[in-house]
Amino acid sequence: MKNILTIILIAFTFGLTAQNYIEHTVKTGETIESISKKYLVTPFDIYALNPDAKRKFQPNTILIIPNSKIKNEPIVGESRELIDYKNHKVKRKETLYGLAQKYNVSEDEIKKANRFLYSENLKKGDKIRIPRYRTVVSKQTLTNTVKKYTVLPKEGKWRIAYKFGITVAELEALNPFMNETIQPGDELNVPNIEDKEEKTVEASFGFYEVLPKETFYSLKGKLNLTQEQLEQLNPELKTTGLKAGMVLKVPADVDTTGRMATVGKTNLKTSLINFKTKKIALMMPYQLHRIDVDSVEEVKDQIKNSRRLSAVLDFHVGVLMALDSAKQLGISTDLKVLDTRYNIAATRKLLDENDFSDYDAVIGPMEETSFNRVAMALKANHVPVIAAMNKPKEVYSNVFQTIPDDKLLRKAMVDFVKADSLKTKVVIISDQAHKVGSQALQNEFPNSKLILSRMDKKNKTKDAHYIYPADIQNVFSAGKTYVFLQTNNNSFISSVISLLNGLVVNKTEIVLVTTDKNKAFEGKDIDNISLSKLKFHYPSIHKDFDETKSNGFVKAYRKAYGVSPSKYAARGFDITLDLLMRLASAENLYIASKDTIETEYIENKFRYNKVLFGGYVNQAVYVVKFDDLRIVEAK
Repeated sequence: MKNILTIILIAFTFGLTAQNYIEHTVKTGETIESISKKYLVTPFDIYALNPDAKRKFQPNTILIIPNSKIKNEPIVGESRELIDYKNHKVKRKETLYGLAQKYNVSEDEIKKANRFLYSENLKKGDKIRIPRYRTVVSKQTLTNTVKKYTVLPKEGKWRIAYKFGITVAELEALNPFMNETIQPGDELNVPNIEDKEEKTVEASFGFYEVLPKETFYSLKGKLNLTQEQLEQLNPELKTTGLKAGMVLKVPADVDTTGRMATVGKTNLKTSLINFKTKKIALMMPYQLHRIDVDSVEEVKDQIKNSRRLSAVLDFHVGVLMALDSAKQLGISTDLKVLDTRYNIAATRKLLDENDFSDYDAVIGPMEETSFNRVAMALKANHVPVIAAMNKPKEVYSNVFQTIPDDKLLRKAMVDFVKADSLKTKVVIISDQAHKVGSQALQNEFPNSKLILSRMDKKNKTKDAHYIYPADIQNVFSAGKTYVFLQTNNNSFISSVISLLNGLVVNKTEIVLVTTDKNKAFEGKDIDNISLSKLKFHYPSIHKDFDETKSNGFVKAYRKAYGVSPSKYAARGFDITLDLLMRLASAENLYIASKDTIETEYIENKFRYNKVLFGGYVNQAVYVVKFDDLRIVEAK
């Protein structure tokens, strides 16, 4: 019997060697996800060869890793290197788990640095050492294969991911310098599979990208397709299961857009449990070196003439008022204010001169390069960095992007119109520059009519930015019609609004909407009376505070400064109070930022969603409308 087992083992080992499998010994702190990312395979691939790993996964476990179809080029990898130790005196109610979370280390790493913890429990008053690590970035080469692929016309990320049987995230991992929007002719790294193995993107089908945590049950509710139906269209599901980012083929008539998640408002005041003092750094471009504090008039002129400085100071006031409001709830804050001077060199110096490793969060900086530098520098210590006034180019794992993405704004407006059962028609009016986006919008509303602006009579390649009254003649009838106006040309907006207002008679109701309310809608030729008459709707990251309701922040601001708060002051207040409330409701900001938690304050609301291999992006969006010269939230 023993000889038979030996022969089987030898045969199995030979099989693994022949297929170029790899043995991996699990190290402390590693997860199935981190290991699969290291070898460019999926967790499902690892579980298929190591079924026991689902119930028993611990250090020194030996895993069989299949050969990846992806990559033969050097890739950037990260490892942790011990720097030194930080002394910590244990406080009441502190646990090993809590300290591990706080300092971004594992419980086992703390025990190794304090051997007595293997035989004794952690107790108040213990003086222990916390290991500190730095992230070492190096290049590593895997013995796998990759080939170059030239992007074809009309191909996007998901089409290419589907063609080569990988997820969108895996395609992005293969191509770290790929543009957000790829263009025909771009060269990408793709798995080196046979041409006959490439999938064909069939025009007669629709396609859907699987979101994180989605199950066959949730897809049944969203797509109205059973697991059996999905597996029939996508046979690979039977072996791989659902994976976030994978692209599924679905019937053409299936609505793959879905609705944006609706989450009830969360009142964090009832969940406050963590009342230790919060350490917050505020990094803003005050540019104090340019201000002569001895000349009051000169300072006033600088504030008046610099929109950036005015916005920064208003935001700062909002932050201070939020700290005061939090203090009344028992939340104390240690705030450190730092001047980045809107300069990368100054920001780098601040990072060198200050230790942020034990901070609960850092707000800012505003300038993109400086923000990226701070986020990367604090990533190793897992310190959250809040993008308060800008959208960062890279959402690292410790980044909290408070401004929702443009695609979320667009989707919010589309979902709002779709949800109105009283609409009779949808009309899309667009200039030539927005033609492609408007055609995609028309796909959202199959029975809609698309009207494009006229071209210049002399120069046929130039957009004249107008439409004839005849273009919209007989388009509108009794009932409600939504009109999407897609442009950033002020004169075009003005002429279209004038034409539409002339059609609002008797039982004809026209609701003007746009997915992108840009500055062209605020031009001198456009008045709020005309917009109010058309009940103008648009998606927004914030709303105006309600003047009809009692508001402590607005009242206190008016009392202190004699004017109503600007949107920057309100944003400083909202972001800071939300940050402090979340920190006080959990051990850290990551735990307090689940996508089931949605908060709302003066003009802003927040619901964070963790992006794959990245940080947290706010998904809470308003749809607002003009109502009797006021801008209010649309219900």
